[in-house]
Amino acid sequence: MSQPVPPPSGNPFAGAQYAPAPPPAPVRDNVGLGLATAVVVALIAGGVYGAIAGSIEREIGWAAVGVGFLVGFATGKVGGRNTVLPVVSIICSLVAVYLGQLLSVAMIAADLTNASVTEILVEDFDLVTSAWNESKDAMTFLFFALAGIAAFSGAKKAGE
Repeated sequence: MSQPVPPPSGNPFAGAQYAPAPPPAPVRDNVGLGLATAVVVALIAGGVYGAIAGSIEREIGWAAVGVGFLVGFATGKVGGRNTVLPVVSIICSLVAVYLGQLLSVAMIAADLTNASVTEILVEDFDLVTSAWNESKDAMTFLFFALAGIAAFSGAKKAGE
């Protein structure tokens, strides 16, 4: 029985066939779609945040973080690495948390007055904003900060 003869280079793998390396992942750089995603996700997340806060009649810090991270992550995943998207994510998440807080104030007012939330938001929006303005405290701004930080980090992480 004869032994196989190694190739002349001395490398036993010199003649082996390997599959080619996969092509690199396509670059996601769709700023327009990322911006649209930021707005849509912010509106949905803000509504959910407001509904939760209004139904339990208090704000929740981790929910604000969730709003920010969700907005940022979705924006980065869809829009890619563009440097504008983390900043837009911050702005949209701050607006989402603010709108959510206004919705929670309107829900609480609707419970107290036996009116619909829509009626209060449409007809008494100035009262809703003044009630929010009177009820804001340091925690309100902490929730804004947490949402902004989560949005920025979510957008950066998803855009990688």
